[in-house]
Amino acid sequence: MTVAVTGASGQLGRLVVEALVRAGSTPVVAIVRDPQKVADLAGPDVEIRQASYDDPAALDRALAGVDRVLLISGNEFGKRVDQHTNVIRAAERAGVELLAYTSIPKGAANPLILAQEHIGTEAALADSTVPHVILRNGWYWENYLGGLGHAVETGVLNGAAGDGRVAAAARADYAEAAAKVLTSEGHAGRVYELGGDERLTYAELAQAISEAAGKPVRYGNLPESEYAAALAGAGLPAPYAKALADADTGIAQGVLDVDSGDLQKLLGRSSTPAVEVFRAALS
Repeated sequence: MTVAVTGASGQLGRLVVEALVRAGSTPVVAIVRDPQKVADLAGPDVEIRQASYDDPAALDRALAGVDRVLLISGNEFGKRVDQHTNVIRAAERAGVELLAYTSIPKGAANPLILAQEHIGTEAALADSTVPHVILRNGWYWENYLGGLGHAVETGVLNGAAGDGRVAAAARADYAEAAAKVLTSEGHAGRVYELGGDERLTYAELAQAISEAAGKPVRYGNLPESEYAAALAGAGLPAPYAKALADADTGIAQGVLDVDSGDLQKLLGRSSTPAVEVFRAALS
């Protein structure tokens, strides 16, 4: 059985490839736009193939002989449904027996700006003939690393999440879960709502940062518009800043509070605590 991972040069994709190699049960195809970015992964267990989500012919070549594929959601906002559909159609043409897709919690019930292209992709999968499984990944603790230094320096973690809880986990946890799905049976037609053991408010998140840094950090709650402006002022593109602030409002509404236990069942263990991720980033 041959397993392919799209977007294999990205942070999640690389971790999935490494998890598959550790499992040692299948040949792995790493699909990337720029093979140089994953040259270190090439070896007897990993074949590098070049394709972008915009190139159906290249995707056909990349998926030739592949049995299972992980479609990792792209990062070109506004283009992702069409790009993901290109992969889905290529998987159909290749006769792929299982396609796994990294989506977002709650699917069509998720109102976040960031959820809309995931919803569109899930609809494209539902209309396809390829057997598939949806991995609705929750938040990554790594999502907070970009602002970690500022929070430690100023003693304030800003956000717009109120008292809402976010059930995040380490990126490596989601990668390991994906590898388990890709190398075991009985997943076609399933939808996994994936979230970590810790369901933290941002005040508790600030406490975890404080513990990791060894200095006090508190949570400063802002209105969504003020938080978006602060993110844009820190250099983020305005549309992305708006989407992140919108995500915090979603957290306040419980959109990213996942308590299904699906991630833990796939891993056979608890998820990685936030403080471990923050401590490693600060070391």
